[in-house]
This record gives sequence, structure tokens and C-alpha cells, in this order.
Amino acid sequence: MEHTKRYERTRAQESSNAIERMYVAMRHLFNRGFYKPMGVSGETLRQALLSLRPEIYGSVAEERVELKGLLYVIDRLPRGIEECSRINLTSDEGYSKSHFTSIVPEKRRRNCYRIDDEQMNIEMTRGRSDIYDIMTHLTFLFIESHKISKSVIIDELGTTSKDWQKLEKVVKSTKKLSQKEREIATSYAASILGRSFSEISDIYNDFAVNTQPERFLHIIYWLGKQAIAEQVSNDKRLVTFSPILREEIGHHIHGGIWAHTVKTTLYKRKLLDRPIHIISANMHSVMNTLFAPSSLKTLASKHDIFEVYKMLSDNANKALRDKVKVEADRYGMLHIDDTSGANIDVQIFDTDRLDYSKLDIKNDESVLKSKKPVILVMDYAFGEQAYETIDELLKPFETEQGALVHLDVESVSIMGKAGILEGGKGDIMIPSAHIFEGTADNYPFKNELAKKDLECQGVSVYEGAMITVLGTSLQNKDILEFFHESTWRVIGLEMEGAHYQKAIQAASKVRGSIKKDVKVRYAYYASDNPLETGSTLASGGLGTSGVKPTYLITRTILEQIFN
Repeated sequence: MEHTKRYERTRAQESSNAIERMYVAMRHLFNRGFYKPMGVSGETLRQALLSLRPEIYGSVAEERVELKGLLYVIDRLPRGIEECSRINLTSDEGYSKSHFTSIVPEKRRRNCYRIDDEQMNIEMTRGRSDIYDIMTHLTFLFIESHKISKSVIIDELGTTSKDWQKLEKVVKSTKKLSQKEREIATSYAASILGRSFSEISDIYNDFAVNTQPERFLHIIYWLGKQAIAEQVSNDKRLVTFSPILREEIGHHIHGGIWAHTVKTTLYKRKLLDRPIHIISANMHSVMNTLFAPSSLKTLASKHDIFEVYKMLSDNANKALRDKVKVEADRYGMLHIDDTSGANIDVQIFDTDRLDYSKLDIKNDESVLKSKKPVILVMDYAFGEQAYETIDELLKPFETEQGALVHLDVESVSIMGKAGILEGGKGDIMIPSAHIFEGTADNYPFKNELAKKDLECQGVSVYEGAMITVLGTSLQNKDILEFFHESTWRVIGLEMEGAHYQKAIQAASKVRGSIKKDVKVRYAYYASDNPLETGSTLASGGLGTSGVKPTYLITRTILEQIFN
């Protein structure tokens, strides 16, 4: 038993060292300005990732190609990146005003531009975490591409296998594939990827898009083609970082512009001197909680309110969502579409304009009428960007006359998705502290939310410390088991908590920008359990299982604000 524990601890330490090596290497390569992911300069990243074997990348360290991890990464990179041998990471440098069409990945809000056949530009406006996220995904993608090339190159001259030649013929054909032809091509792909026919058939349509039903074959072909060029012709793919990006990073450029726009809007609307409650959440749950009961009276009278929320979450029910938005606009909701590059939209709710009789959550009307609080909902930040945005938002606002106006921030509430280490998808975590991975930093705080506030039939609630990780895609079971089973007793992992808390503590206790007794609330619902096989983020979305915990947290936060 002792021997086993010692082995597990050693493996966790190896994994921790691998993450540290990756981040040191990524920072070095960023400062250098360029690197070749499959060349000598990218070797440290590759070896560290293969040593780490993160859960989200599945079989990355094995010979067979990882399918779920590939889908996860492809959804977060711009369409067509597999065809590009030059990837240029830039700041917002004016491409939006050019003839280039913006390509936005399915699961990441970032603007990308296909410059020519070889080059893809990707705008990095959300801080270092975003850059490291891309670099990690590219490292995985190119490792997988070399698995393909190794399986199809059959001699030193670069001759390729029959299966590869047949696959190439299918991909280059412009005609629509019949079911029979698709299955034949899937058979070629199965042989090349070291996967079964059924495994590929099961995931094939998940890669498809309207304009490209055979996208899976296209991606495999181009990944292999680029890797073959690297191995046979030594034509290495190159990742570059623009000089402007390297100059701007860490200086809160986009966060500063974003925060100034938000505070200017509050100032012009004469809301800046009112009590402000900041909520980091999605752009629908607060609006739906406040206005769904009144705008969808018939539905709300026939169904449980959580069923109504589920209907609103269904993509097919746009008409219902539009009704709620019309009601919200009628009662003064302000929407600020972000143009700063931070990719964080904002909603502002003036509670003085609410009809309290139409709310279905507890509220103290006398308190609301006397205080007239303002609710500021900001969309999710990404990793380190959480520090940049909250740090800038909590600074005093300088008017055109040069006067400094301190914000009367009464509370900051953070809700979102996180990985859980006990329990499963849809359960709720209430942190008592944030531990920052890779450092000795930890941030204990008094959480205004408690287990008793959120316990509800069908949803389990866990309380304890949570770890703020450097990147969710770099976690493996060994590290997570160490944090969960050691005296840290961590209940979950996410990417922003420590960054938010660092900014809040600096603003309230060091800078004096906001009052010292500002209330904080943190609650997360589980998107996955990376300690369970097949339950990582790469295994698919939450579906409707995330609706109930999302709205339980939202309603509880609003009830506390309204009382």
C-alpha cells in the first residue's frame, strides 16, 4: 500500500514538473517570437505534453490517433487551420477593417483570418491564458498529425501507402459521397488512424459542418499531408507571434478599454453612484430569471420554472428567447456589445425600473426601493483575463472634468462551469478558497453562498477548496488525485477563481478602490469529472443537465442581492 502511494505521489510530481516545463517553454518561445512546433524549438513542449498525458487529450502518448481530443481541439481552432503551415498569433491589428473574412471557432470566441493558402492569423486579445491554450492545442494537433504521417510513409523516399493514396483521391474529389463511398473512405481512415471502423463512424458526423459533411476526412488528410511535408521535405510548420502582441501582453490594453466603456455607460446613465453588484455569468440566466415569468406567463403557469428555463435553452425556441429579451429591454436592460477585443459582453439591469410584483424570487421591496442597486452582468473571462478585467473595472472612473468617482461595489459574484473531483456533471461546487496551481498562492475568503442555500432535489452540492489551474487541457488524473486526496482536499478545478479574487483583494484591501467589506460569491456547476474515465470535457457537452444548477445559482445570487 505504501509502495503504491509513493508511486502515485511521484507520478503527480512528474506531471507537475511537466506542466511547469511547458509554461516556462511557452513563455520563452513567446518572448523569442517564433518556433517550429515539430522542430527542435518545439521539442520541450512536445516531450512535456507526452510526459503529462492530459486526460483531455486521451491517447496522445499512444500510436493510435486520439479522436475525441482531436474534436475538442478542432472546435476551438479556426476552420481550415489544418491546411496551414504558417500560424501567426497577433493582437487586434486592424484585420477586421480589411477584406479578410473573420473566422470564429465553434467553441472559442476569437477572430481568425485566413491570409493565403499557407497562413492563418489568430487574434489573441484575452491574455496569456489564451495564448498558452492555443499553443497547447497546436502541440497536440501536430503530434497527432505525425502519427498519421508515420503510418502512411512506407519508405525513405516518402512513398505513401495505398490507403493514403485512396483517401487522397476521395478528399480531392468534388462530388458528393454516397453512403457506400463514405463507408469505404472511413475504412481507409480507420487503417491509417489505428482506430476501428465503428469508432470513426460514431464520431464522423460530429466533425461535419453544413458546407462540409465530409470534414473529418478533409482534416485527417490535411494534417497528414502537412506532416508528410515536414518529414520528407523538412518543410516545418511555423508559429509566430507578432511584435505588437508581444509588446501589449500583460498591459491590460483590451481590459482597460473594455472597463472604460462599461464605466462610461454607467456614468452617462447616472448609475455610477448607485450600489453596484457585479455578476460574472452567461448572457441569459440573469435576464431569464428576472423576466421569463412575466414575459412567458402562460408557459410559467403550466410548467415548473426550471422546465421553462430548459425550453429557453433549446436552440429551436428562439421566439421564446426573443419574448424575454423584449420584456427585458422594456424594463431598462442595457446591453453593451464588446468591441474592445476582450470578447466580454455586458448587461446592466437598473432594479429601480423592475416591477417587483412580477418577480418569482424572494425580494425585499423596501430595500430595493431605498437602495436602487444596479446589477452588472459580465460574460465569462478566460484564465488570467479575469484579473485584467476585474482589476480595471474596480478602479475609480475619471470623468471628463478630471474628477475621480469610486464605484460603490457591494458584491462580486462569480458563477460558471468547472471540473468536479467528486460527484458528476451538473452538481454544484461552493469554494471556500482558491489555490493557484504551480504557485504557493492561495486565496481563502468568506463565501456568501453556502451549501444550505443551494441544496435542491436532484442536485448535489459540495463545499471546499478549489484549484485554479493554468489550463484545463493540461490536467491529468495523477495531479488531480493528489489535490483531491491530500490535505488540500480540493473539490474541483477551474481557470479564473484565483485571478478574480486577487483583483478583488487588491482593490478592496490594498488600493482602497472599493470598500473593504465587499461581499463575494462563488459557485460552479460541474461540466465534467476528469477523474472518471470518459467524463472529460472532450467527451461532450452538458446538454440540459447544466440548466438546473445554472439557474439555481443565479436565483440564489439574485435573492441575496434583493434582500
